[in-house]
Amino acid sequence: MNRVVIIGGGPGGYEAALVARQLGGEVTLVDTDGMGGSAVLTDCVPSKTLIATAEVMMTVKGSGELGLRVAGRPADEYAYGLGIDLAKVNRRVLDLATAQSQDIHEKLVAEGVTIVRGRGRLNGIAEVIAETENGEQTFPADAILIATGAYPREMPTAVPDGERILTWTQVYNLTQMPEHLIVVGSGVTGAEFASAYDAIGVPVTLVSSRKTVLPGEDPDAAQVLQDVFERRGMRVLSEARAQAVSRDDDEVTVTLADGRTVTGSHCLMAVGSIPLTENIGLAEAGVEVDDRGYIKVDRVSRTTARGVYAAGDCTGVLALASVAAMQGRIAMWHALGDAVTPLDTGIVSSNVFTSPEIATVGVTQAQIDAGEVRAIGITLPLSGNARAKMQGIHDGFVKLFCLPVTGIIVGGVVVSPHASELIHPITLAVAEKVTVDSFAQDFTVYPSLSGSIAEAARRLHGHSTEQLEQQIHL
Repeated sequence: MNRVVIIGGGPGGYEAALVARQLGGEVTLVDTDGMGGSAVLTDCVPSKTLIATAEVMMTVKGSGELGLRVAGRPADEYAYGLGIDLAKVNRRVLDLATAQSQDIHEKLVAEGVTIVRGRGRLNGIAEVIAETENGEQTFPADAILIATGAYPREMPTAVPDGERILTWTQVYNLTQMPEHLIVVGSGVTGAEFASAYDAIGVPVTLVSSRKTVLPGEDPDAAQVLQDVFERRGMRVLSEARAQAVSRDDDEVTVTLADGRTVTGSHCLMAVGSIPLTENIGLAEAGVEVDDRGYIKVDRVSRTTARGVYAAGDCTGVLALASVAAMQGRIAMWHALGDAVTPLDTGIVSSNVFTSPEIATVGVTQAQIDAGEVRAIGITLPLSGNARAKMQGIHDGFVKLFCLPVTGIIVGGVVVSPHASELIHPITLAVAEKVTVDSFAQDFTVYPSLSGSIAEAARRLHGHSTEQLEQQIHL
């Protein structure tokens, strides 16, 4: 009894399929759009490819400080001697996404997964119906995984048209540089696109309903990013809530709740997402959802229906491809009787791909400030790091949290170029309960940005809360 049917080919779905085949399952994967889901086709892979181009522009813009002479002057047609062919950039973005999707498809087929192109829905807890171009097909199942993902939330007063008013799935259709891009929403998606378009030379206005950008991130990190945005010339409208967006020919107008208006050439709506859980037979099968439509799951990805699991953005656990993939793997390990460790969101690292990047793992500053966790923290600005000075890095820091007395590392924040790479040693420390003393005794390369992480650990050396607090506040 090992028939597995998976609905959705994103990270949760395709990783689950690979594990199920490894464990001897007979696997059918039903998907509508292509392997990789939104993570590969319209979200992570495309956006980070665009950001890679933006990173090169930022490097060139800062090259003068390093003694480089680049042809062209800011007054020229192309500042710093570089121009952006946005049509070519977006073609590359979409080509890479398609190629990555095809790679995943070929790997699944090679591993023996049956892929069905169609829209899947539950027919009870032991059968999936797929609506395909050739009609309905029925697949009996001993275990079902729902990995249907989510889609961009739309405001009824700001309906995207795919040309001037855009969601993050539509922005890659642009072939000309926007004259002025208004980004509505300052969460991760909004901040990343605002950062990228600002870097490639587009005037950007970021509409943020909160006091600072990235309200869900470390407050010190968010403040650094907002300061960087404003210093580079981005207009950040804080505590401003968009009420409506309208278009008049080649102009868009964003109306704010306080009556103010902002006019630009394009508007990118980044106001959250909605789980794809409607009309797929959940209620009839006994699969419960919460008041926002997310499927309720436990730490081994089980839903409230026996034999039915769920993974990824449709669960609302953490909207990260890495978490979706792990949820999918865990589901199959559990369903097919392998050893399984329940999902621990406390050791999940995440990254915001802005410039600079913001990476986090474990206990947060907010938890400590609220008294939920008793921990000690220290922040080391990168301005004192030798490698940072060599590379012309002025903004950013390393923050490390540890438990008092034991010194066990429980969390950290890195704000820096390539913070997504630097967070890994902290993630390992959190997962393996490494102490600051053990961490500090391991070698780091000199000079290196990672040296600041070890230095933070050394600064946290102590024997009691009182001694640590005195040491940190000297």
